[in-house]
Amino acid sequence: MSKDTITFWSLTKGFRRRYAAALGALLVSSLLLYLVPLVPQVVIDGVLDPEQAGRPSVFVRLLVPAMGGAEFLSGALWVPGLVVASLSILAGAFTYLRGRWSAQASEGMVLRLRDRVYDRLQHLPCDYFDGHETGDLVQRCTSDVDTVRMFLANQMVEVGRACLLLLLPIPLMLLIDPWMTLAAVVTIPFITAFSLLFFKKVRSLFRLKDEAEGRMTSAIQENLSGVRVVRAFARQDYEIRQFDARNATHRDLDYQLYALMARFWSISDLMCMLQKAIVLGVGIILLVHGELEIGSFYFFITAVTMFIWPVRQMGRILSDLGRATVAFDRIREILGVPVESMSEPIAHAEPVGSGIVFDGVTFSHRESSPVLHEVCFAVDPGETLAIVGPSGCGKSTIVNLLLRLYDYDTGSIRLGDEELNGIGRKRVRARVAVVLQEPFLFSKTLRENILLASPSAAEHEMHEATAAAEIHDSIQAFEHGYETAVGERGVTLSGGQRQRVALARALLQVPDILVLDDALSAVDTETESLILEALRRRHHRQTTIVIAHRIATLMHADRILVMDQGRIVQHGTHQELVGVEGLYRRLWTIQSPDGKEGDGG
Repeated sequence: MSKDTITFWSLTKGFRRRYAAALGALLVSSLLLYLVPLVPQVVIDGVLDPEQAGRPSVFVRLLVPAMGGAEFLSGALWVPGLVVASLSILAGAFTYLRGRWSAQASEGMVLRLRDRVYDRLQHLPCDYFDGHETGDLVQRCTSDVDTVRMFLANQMVEVGRACLLLLLPIPLMLLIDPWMTLAAVVTIPFITAFSLLFFKKVRSLFRLKDEAEGRMTSAIQENLSGVRVVRAFARQDYEIRQFDARNATHRDLDYQLYALMARFWSISDLMCMLQKAIVLGVGIILLVHGELEIGSFYFFITAVTMFIWPVRQMGRILSDLGRATVAFDRIREILGVPVESMSEPIAHAEPVGSGIVFDGVTFSHRESSPVLHEVCFAVDPGETLAIVGPSGCGKSTIVNLLLRLYDYDTGSIRLGDEELNGIGRKRVRARVAVVLQEPFLFSKTLRENILLASPSAAEHEMHEATAAAEIHDSIQAFEHGYETAVGERGVTLSGGQRQRVALARALLQVPDILVLDDALSAVDTETESLILEALRRRHHRQTTIVIAHRIATLMHADRILVMDQGRIVQHGTHQELVGVEGLYRRLWTIQSPDGKEGDGG
């Protein structure tokens, strides 16, 4: 059994009875629809055409007596009319039930599918997102899921309808006339083979089109996210050209798709009309030779008209099936990626050790050279460690490893007495708080963004955290205070305000380990000094790691690590490091207000 089948079958759990009921209603409605033309056939051959009464069909022998006999019916033709009307109403009722039940089942399945995809994205490892465009993932969660929904709601039951409309009349037709039955289905194998060939071609084309649409969606998403950068550098025309190229590729694939479908519809229409012409021609010949009744001829023409177009619709169904299988493959690709191991040995996040030891840690991203080389350092509980170095030297990678966003290749990282790779990710992330240089704020109120770290925190605890982050007074100055909406990514706040809100959020978490990854880079010097002083007053509450480019931000740390090209090249206190030749002393010289070496005071 294929992976697609297994995944799809798991989605139907809880909805299989509803789908079975829909198929049952479809069976009944299809049968009733074929009984409708059977009544006129019986009346014509058994009541209105006495010359045929000597050789009545099996349906004439059964149904004419059931409706009161030929003599009665000849003077009460309203009875067959009432029967036809009743059968049509019943068929309509069961058609409604089929649509209702299939819609309930399909919508429930798609709700489950969308929830499952979103849940999986929440738990995928970070390196998966490193290799995929956000816009493409958004499309899989929206457009691709909607494509599957449309197929489940509309076309899946139509497959059963087409099959039933074709198979149900065959026994009825055989009972009336075997030769006409053969004439009625002679082109069906050719139409079916042509539809399957069309399906193979359209499926590959749909995949190319879907991927092109994903690239186009990614371009839109990326451009809207960076719209201010585009405007700042007056790159609108360039971005429009880039989008136009992707849009043109999508258009060309769409054109190929529609051209293929146009060829299919024209050829399949020709086959269907040929099928009707064959039935008409054979029927006329048999009528002329007296080997077919007029009523039977009417039934065959009606039956062929009823089933040939649903069979022709199999092309559309197969087209939608091709689109749906491509979309489902893209969705299943997400569902098939192993999630981060989040298993916890306990029901809640117990404190982790606040001491940190890196022992010979080496790490590299997929198919790239190592970012960290044999990194060794230790941080005692309650100590403040600062890390400085040029961009790309591996500072932020240390943070990512601490949060278990990535797992190190070799070496050892210990929190307290526990190996980091042996601690559940939920437990680590609940006790290690990180404030990034570019903090992410949700399009919610300030209160909701801050309480994200601790939803049950009391009002005074939130105020203490915002006061320590030097943002409380600024929030109070807003018209709506803590209920102020900050817009997407916190766009209504300044860079410094966003960093301070993120710092307050981290402090509210009351972590065992606090990491500031260049988290005060957008804050003015005076405010930075106040924040650092507030953090020093909280000294020994948690282990603190400060990553920064400004020496003034980290000079009061207990120890400082200097990194370059993924290695620790110096370590010591500020006063020790400015006293020896090296990278730290050069940075200090550059950043000193008078351009001279400071005394470390």
